[in-house]
Amino acid sequence: MDAGRSMTKVQLRSKIFLHESVRVVKSTNLGTPLQVARAGLLAILLSSALTSTVAAQSAGPEGKVNLFVIADSGFDEWTDDPTEEQQQFMRERYHRMLTYAPYFDSRLSWYPNAWEYKDAYAIYRSSSVPQDHPDWILKDANGQNLYIPYGCSDGTCPQYAADIGNPDFQNYFITSQRARMEAGYLGIFIDDVNLSRITVSDGNGRSVTPIDPRTGTEMTVADWRRYFAEFMERVRDAFPSSEIAHNVHWWTDRSDPSVLRQLDAADWINFERGISDPGITGGSGKYGFETLLGLIDWLHGRGKHVVMEDDDDTGLQERDYELAFYLMINDGKGDMLASDGDTTRITPNSFWSGYLTKLGYALGTHYRWNDLFRRDFECGIVLVNQPDMPTISVALPATYTDLEGRHLDSVTLPSSGGQVLVGNACGDIQRPLPPADLQVQ
Repeated sequence: MDAGRSMTKVQLRSKIFLHESVRVVKSTNLGTPLQVARAGLLAILLSSALTSTVAAQSAGPEGKVNLFVIADSGFDEWTDDPTEEQQQFMRERYHRMLTYAPYFDSRLSWYPNAWEYKDAYAIYRSSSVPQDHPDWILKDANGQNLYIPYGCSDGTCPQYAADIGNPDFQNYFITSQRARMEAGYLGIFIDDVNLSRITVSDGNGRSVTPIDPRTGTEMTVADWRRYFAEFMERVRDAFPSSEIAHNVHWWTDRSDPSVLRQLDAADWINFERGISDPGITGGSGKYGFETLLGLIDWLHGRGKHVVMEDDDDTGLQERDYELAFYLMINDGKGDMLASDGDTTRITPNSFWSGYLTKLGYALGTHYRWNDLFRRDFECGIVLVNQPDMPTISVALPATYTDLEGRHLDSVTLPSSGGQVLVGNACGDIQRPLPPADLQVQ
């Protein structure tokens, strides 16, 4: 997470604050042995049914969308008390959900594909940790506590910055997370895995270089990265069978051995602002579109998957661009597309039909075509125009149908534009798309 993260995520974090109290399990009358046995059988049958649903929700061909839903506070109306039909909808349509414990603990019974949110080095001011372990908090040269630069106002921020090189803090992180995972979460989403720089500030959000408790001098970027790599490797070793995602600064130099170790400690790499990040430029510079594309290809080569978020946008051009780019890079094994900018695209009663697109298996990887990027599928093609390019018009190799149902033999794409085109002779590969938006009641 960075300083530009939406305030919805602050509300989301507040969900953690509000549920920090210890849950007390009330004593109950378990009933007769026969009743207990029946209850156990019912639980097994329910678990079996959910497992079947999850198994059926495999990643599948590259031309299929695997949706990642960020269930923040704005999504509570769907997770607070959903009907059985809504629960089934979420199981079938959402490949994974980012959720928050302990709020979501009781909902794992109907949605088991949940990742639990965890910040890599946040010590919440509202918790008892700052008082119990003040030595876990990074400090400046004057001994003042430092913060994660997010949500700062009036000289303070919600989260102190933990010393990620402190073995005791690492033990606390792993022990507390183990207790969370015992509830049944499928994976861990670790936020703020920021290795591009030392992401620490004073209470006004101004960057400050902390004092390294191990050297007594200013912490170096090299040591910050090494501590992070060692920490993330410990987390990986502690949870060998759990899915682990890191939210990272994607432009960090991966030639650094510590960065490589951190990346290898994750199964998924999350791109918080996705392809619609306004900081992405055309070409192959540090923040270039082609640089990002090359990184994703490289991650795939190391067996990693990616999550492409959407930069909280609500525009139609951005929506289509994000979908086309996702299908262009999708490995068919675990890559996911997130939509948290406009939740009306993904709810049980308002679901955009574009996410139901089925182009079948890819016929190869992406390639350059008429100054665009293109990928071919069994049942269509996708086209993408990178940022900082002029508007490009091209004749299509055949007649295709776009997501609005229009038959096209040419397309015009603006800069940062994308188009998903369905072939007109697809057999059983392509299911007919509903018109515009699918309303599920």
